[in-house]
Amino acid sequence: MRKICSGCRDGADFEIPFTMAFQPIVDTDRGLPFAYEALIRGVDGAGAASVLAQVTDANRYAFDQACRVQAIESAMAAGIMSGDAKLSINFLPNAVYSPLACIQLTLRTAGAAGLPVDRLIFEFTENEAMGSPDHVASIIDTYKQIGFLVAIDDFGAGHSGLGMFARFVPDEVKLDMELVRGIDSSARCRAIVRAVVAMCRELDTILIAEGIETAAEAATLRDLGVRYHQGYWYARPAIERLPGISTGSIAW
Repeated sequence: MRKICSGCRDGADFEIPFTMAFQPIVDTDRGLPFAYEALIRGVDGAGAASVLAQVTDANRYAFDQACRVQAIESAMAAGIMSGDAKLSINFLPNAVYSPLACIQLTLRTAGAAGLPVDRLIFEFTENEAMGSPDHVASIIDTYKQIGFLVAIDDFGAGHSGLGMFARFVPDEVKLDMELVRGIDSSARCRAIVRAVVAMCRELDTILIAEGIETAAEAATLRDLGVRYHQGYWYARPAIERLPGISTGSIAW
């Protein structure tokens, strides 16, 4: 694993091996990938939990840097530049102590690979309460000034709620899958998502539904006005390649 940004706390390599899988975020109006999300996997194909379980306070900075490099290099090797899809990378706000310093390796990697910065999306979520919302706001502002898009993941779950949306200015929000799962048979979930669609439209924010597994869920979300979809109904994550969208999964 290559060296991380010298501005990051300990400058050490992240020595635990891992790879990346990719899953498309589908633009259902076009029937094409809007983006591919990079998802951590063990080198033996094990899920993200097998790698995340080895992330500690001591190696979190190196891990975050290594993920960015691996995602960019793997996506480029898989052929992401053959179309106009963006690359979506998850990041840990608590692993960024200085937004401008800690982004330098990402910028160098993207530049060397030939990936324009406007093709990069950074997703963040907080499973625990943020220590410093001002710090997260600084990261978002810096990334948007550089030209990245920024997304709130798991919107509607845990701390990724209306308060976060009000405080920050994301380009995208991703609906938590608990709001998506079985939405075709849940009037309450449909009412909530309908309100979120209206809110995102007014705030000029892209809304993405993730965790879609059935035709009924996909159709219901389309009827509610959600254009961008992600989930097994369209494609399962594929290790080190960009999977196609399943034939018949797009309802025109």
